[in-house]
Amino acid sequence: MIKLFSILFLFSFTAFGQKNSSNDGNVYPIHRGYVDANGVMIYYEEFGKGDPLLIVHGGPGASHDYFLPYLVPLAKTNKLIFIDERGSGRSQKLEDVSKYTVENMVEDVEAVRKALHLGKINLLGHSYGGVLAQAYALKYQKNLSHLILCSTFPSTSQMNEVFVKMKEKMTPDLRAKIDKMEKGGLFGHGAPYERNRYTNSYMIAAWGLGYFPYLYQNHPDPNYDPVANGNMSWDLYREMWGSDGEFIIDGNLKSVEYVDKLHIIKVPTLITCGDHDECNPSLSKEMHEKIAGSKLIIFPKSGHMTFVDQPELFIKAVNGFLH
Repeated sequence: MIKLFSILFLFSFTAFGQKNSSNDGNVYPIHRGYVDANGVMIYYEEFGKGDPLLIVHGGPGASHDYFLPYLVPLAKTNKLIFIDERGSGRSQKLEDVSKYTVENMVEDVEAVRKALHLGKINLLGHSYGGVLAQAYALKYQKNLSHLILCSTFPSTSQMNEVFVKMKEKMTPDLRAKIDKMEKGGLFGHGAPYERNRYTNSYMIAAWGLGYFPYLYQNHPDPNYDPVANGNMSWDLYREMWGSDGEFIIDGNLKSVEYVDKLHIIKVPTLITCGDHDECNPSLSKEMHEKIAGSKLIIFPKSGHMTFVDQPELFIKAVNGFLH
C-alpha cells in the first residue's frame, strides 16, 4: 500500500515579505514530500504548470539537484516532478544494497506516479536516469504520454566499449596513472575518510582529466570539482556501477541490455545527446533506429551535460516535443 507524506512549502513572497496568492500566474509554489514506495521513502519536489513531466537523475547515486536551475524554465509549461531515487539524495538509504536495482527503481517511479495522482506522465531520464526511463517504458508504457531519453545508453556492453575507446584517446601518462590505480584497487586506500570511496587522486584523474572533455564543451562549469562530484551514495554506486573504476560497468547494471527490446516502445520518444557526449552519439543513433517514429537531436558543442552547454536549445527541444 502506498502512503503519501507531503509537506507543502510555498516560496511565494513579494519584495516586502508578504505571501502572494497561489492563484497568481507568476507564482510557482514548490510542493516537497515523501512517497512511501513499497516501504522505501522516496523524496520528491513538484512545481510548475501543465501536464506532469517526471524527471529521473543519473549517477547512479547522484540526486536531482544537478538539474537545477537549468530545467526550471520548463516549469512555465509543465508540472515538474523531480525525485531522488532510492538510496540517493534525500531518499531513504537501504542497508541491503542488493535492493538497489533498475527494476526496483522502476517500481519506485510507478509508486510516485500513483501516489501523486499524476495519471499519464511525460518521463525524462538523463544518463543513468535514461536507463531507468527505458526500463519504465518497457514495463509501464501504458502510463506514458511521452518519453525523453537524454545522454544515455541502451546496452552496458556497448557503453563499456565506449569507455575502452575513451581510455585509448587519453594521453599515455594519464592512462598509465589511471590503470595503475585501478590495478591496485580503488577502495580502502588513502586517508581514513577516503577508504569507502575513490581517493581524491583517482577522482581528479578519472572524473577531472579523463571525463571533463566529455562532460562540457560550450559552457564548461567553472564550479565543477571532480572531488566534490564524489559527494554521492557510494554503497549504491558500487552495487550498480561496480568497484573497478569509471571505465567499466561491472555491477548489477550489467543486466542492462535493452537494444533488442526497444522496438516495443511505441509512445512518442525524443532522444538527445551532445556531439561530444560521454554516452557516445552512436548509442543515441541506435536507440533512434530501434524506436519507431522517435526524434533524435544531437546538440552541437555539447558534452554529457547538454542542458548546461546548450540551455536554450535544450529547453526549446523538450518543450517543442511535448507541446
